[in-house]
Amino acid sequence: MKKQFLNDNWKIRATDETDKIAISLPNSVYQAYFEAGKIDNPFFRDNEDLLLPMMDKDYVFNLDFNIDESFIKSKSIDIVFEGLDTLATITLNGIKIGKANNMHRTWRFDVKSALRIGINSIEVLFNSPTQYIKQEYEKLPISGAPETMLGFPYLRKAHCMFGWDWGPHMPDIGIFRDVYLEANDLAKIDNVYIRQVHKNGRVTLNLEIEEVLFSDCNVEYLINITTPTGETINYGNFLNNIEIITPKLWWPNGLGEQHLYKVEVVQKVNNIETDKYICKIGLRQLTMHIEKDEWGESFAHQINGIDCFAMGADYIPEDNIIGRVTYETTYKLLQQCKVANFNTIRVWGGGYYPNDYFFEICDELGLMVWQDFMFACAVYELSYEFEQNITQELIDNIKRIRNHASLALWCGNNEMEMFVDRGVWLDRPSQKSDYVKMYEYIFPKLVKKYSPDTFYWPASPSSGGAFDDPNGPNRGDVHYWDVWHGNEPFTKYREFKFRYLSEFGFQSFPSVKTIETFALEEDKNVFSYVMEKHQRSAVANGKIINYLYQTYLYPTSFELIIYASQLLQADAIKYGVEHFRRNRGRCMGAVYWQLNDCWPVTSWASIDYCGRWKALHYFAKRFFAPLMLSCEEEGMLTQNVNINDAAFNIKPAVKLNIANETQHTQVVGIKWSLRKNDNTIIKEGTIDKIEVEALSSLWFEQMNFDDINIRETYFTYSMYQYGECISESSVIFTLPKFFKFLNPELEARIDGDEIIITAKKYAKSVEILNTNEDFILSDNYFDMNAGEKRVKIISGSDRDIKLRSIYNIK
Repeated sequence: MKKQFLNDNWKIRATDETDKIAISLPNSVYQAYFEAGKIDNPFFRDNEDLLLPMMDKDYVFNLDFNIDESFIKSKSIDIVFEGLDTLATITLNGIKIGKANNMHRTWRFDVKSALRIGINSIEVLFNSPTQYIKQEYEKLPISGAPETMLGFPYLRKAHCMFGWDWGPHMPDIGIFRDVYLEANDLAKIDNVYIRQVHKNGRVTLNLEIEEVLFSDCNVEYLINITTPTGETINYGNFLNNIEIITPKLWWPNGLGEQHLYKVEVVQKVNNIETDKYICKIGLRQLTMHIEKDEWGESFAHQINGIDCFAMGADYIPEDNIIGRVTYETTYKLLQQCKVANFNTIRVWGGGYYPNDYFFEICDELGLMVWQDFMFACAVYELSYEFEQNITQELIDNIKRIRNHASLALWCGNNEMEMFVDRGVWLDRPSQKSDYVKMYEYIFPKLVKKYSPDTFYWPASPSSGGAFDDPNGPNRGDVHYWDVWHGNEPFTKYREFKFRYLSEFGFQSFPSVKTIETFALEEDKNVFSYVMEKHQRSAVANGKIINYLYQTYLYPTSFELIIYASQLLQADAIKYGVEHFRRNRGRCMGAVYWQLNDCWPVTSWASIDYCGRWKALHYFAKRFFAPLMLSCEEEGMLTQNVNINDAAFNIKPAVKLNIANETQHTQVVGIKWSLRKNDNTIIKEGTIDKIEVEALSSLWFEQMNFDDINIRETYFTYSMYQYGECISESSVIFTLPKFFKFLNPELEARIDGDEIIITAKKYAKSVEILNTNEDFILSDNYFDMNAGEKRVKIISGSDRDIKLRSIYNIK
C-alpha cells in the first residue's frame, strides 16, 4: 500500500464569491474566514447571530496536486476522506466521483480512472446544512431538543452544532480529518480485530484479519508483539492462540497500571510487504456486571473480575470549530481528568466520534470510555437510505475504536428511550417503532457482529431497554436533574442511592478572564444581553442567582458573583458524589455533567473553554480521590432552612465515612475537631490504625453536637497515611450566608514552586488567583483552620496573587 496525503495547499471560497482563502486541513468555513481576517471572532459577543447566515451558502474546497507515474500505475487507487462535514459532492479533474452526507463516516471513492500523471484538481462542493434541514423539515416535521434549529435530526452532523443548552447555533462546514490517496496492487489489510481470552492467569489472543485482495495471490502474515517492558516477540504466521504467559494487565486510573502491548501485523505476498497494521492494546476483561440483588439490579463496570466505582464526567466536543481540536488540546484536557482522579469519561451522543488519539490517550491515562453512538435528544425517520447510512457509520466507528483498552461499552443514544417513553418529541407513531428497530435490533446486531467482546447498552439512561422504567433508580443508569432543572436543594441527592448516575450537574459562570474573551466591560452584568447570549439554557442565569440567594450573602461585584457561582456548583456536585461514594456497592457510578465546553459559555463544565479550572474541578480531585474521607452532616440544609419557623430547632450531627476505591486494604488515621469561628477548639478526637478494606465504604458512629451555636461553630476533619494528610475538609451546620465568618486575614508568600497560605481564623473555600486566572495548582478552593497550608504550582505565573474566601462574599 502507498499513501499520498492531501492535507496542504487547499483553497476555499463561497460559490457566490471569487476570492479564495488558502488553507491547510483540518479546516472549516468559520475557521478559514476568521484566520484570514474576513470575519470577526465567531465567539465574541453576539457574532454567532451575525455569522449564522454564512451557513446558508454553498462552499467549494479545491486542491491542485501532483501525481507521478509510478503511483498512477497501481491497480487500485482510492481517495479517502476521514472527515467530511457534511453535504459534499467530490469532483476530480471535472469528473464527479462521489457524494457524502454523513460527517461520522469515512468516505472512500475509486479514482483510478479519473487520475492523470502530473497536476490533478480536486473539488469538494459543500451544500448548506441550514438550507437542507429547513427543506427537509418543511416536507415532514421532525422534533428534537428545544434549543436546536428545526430539522437538525435529518442531517448526520454533530447535533450540538445546531445549538444546545450550552452550545451556539454554528453548524460549520469543512474537512476535519485527513484526506489521502491510497494505492494498492496485491493486497491490503482492511481491519484487524484482536480478541482476548483470559484464563488461568494467562491471556490468549486471536486475530481476526479483514483483508482485501487485488489479485489472485497467497497472503501470509507476520505477528510481532512488543511487551510493556520493550521486549518484542515474533509469533510468525500464527493468528490464533497467541499466548501471553505472564500478562501485565491494564487497569483504570487508581486501580493499577496502564500496561499496553504493541501489536504489529505485517501482510506479505510472495515475501513482499504489502501492508502493515499497528495498534496498542491493553490486556483486560471489561464489561458491565448486571445481577439481581436486594435493591434491584446491579450496574457496575467490571474490570478484570472486580467491580469498580465509575468516577468522571461527560465529554462534549472540545471546540465548535472542530479543526482546532488537536492531539495537544485533547491530551491536556484528558491529563487534567487523570490529575483529578477520574477513571471514566462518557462521550456524549450529540457531538461526534472522537479522533483516534482520544482513545489512545484514554488507554495511556486509564480512563474507561462510555461511548455513546451519535444519536441524542431527537427522533429519526428510519427510511431505507437512513438505515444504510447509519449502518455504515456504526461499522466504520466500531471497527476503528474496538481494540482500545479504554473502551468500556457502546451505548445506543442519549436520553431517547426516556423521552420516547414519555411521548416527548414524537410526531408520528412510527417513530416509536423506529426507535426500537434502531437501538434494540439494528445497533446491538452490529455490535455483536463487529465488537462482540464489548458490552452494549441501548440508551442512557436505561434499565435495559423495552421502555421498562428507563430512568428508574434501582436498575441501569440514571440521569438525575431535579437538583438544578427541578430547583431542588442539594440535599435531595441523599434521598436516592442510584445504581449508576451517568448525568447530573449544576451550572456556574466561567472565569472572569474567560468572560473577557467574549465580552466588553459594559457586558459584565450576568443579565446583560451578551452574558445571556453566552448562556444557552433558558432562565439559567436567574436560576444560578436563585440558588445563590439560598446559600450566600448577596455578592456585591461581578467578580464575586463568578466566584460564588463556582463554589455553588462545586458544593452541589460534591454533595452528590460524596453521598454516592458513601453508598458504594449499591451505587457504582457518579459521572457528572459536564467536563468541558465547546465555546466560552456559562455551563455545567468543570473546565471552561479556555482551559481554566473552575472550583468544581479542584473539588473533583478531592471527591474522586481513591481514598477519601467525607462527612455526612446534619444541619439546616437537611432539617430546616426556615429561620422564622416557630419550631426552628436544628440538631447538628456528623457521621464520617471512608471510601476506598483501591485494590488494597488501607491503614489510615483520622483527626477531627469541633471549633469556634475564631479557631478555638471545643472538642477534638483521633482514631488511629483504621483498616479500610479494598473496594469498600466504611462508616463511623454518628457524633451529635446539640449544645453548640450553629452560626459560630464548625467541624473539621482530616485523614492521614504515613504521616501525610491525604483528605480533609470541613462542614458548617447553618447556611454559609448565616455563618459568622471572621476575617481570616489571608496572606500568601512564595517558596520556590509552592505558595504558602496563612490564615489567622477559619477560612472556607480559599481561592488563589493569579492575574491571568490560569493557575493550575495542587489544591485550590479549600477550607483551612488558622495556620499554614502549602500549595504546589503546577502551571501559571506566580505574580500578583490574589486570595479570597467566603468571608469576602458580601
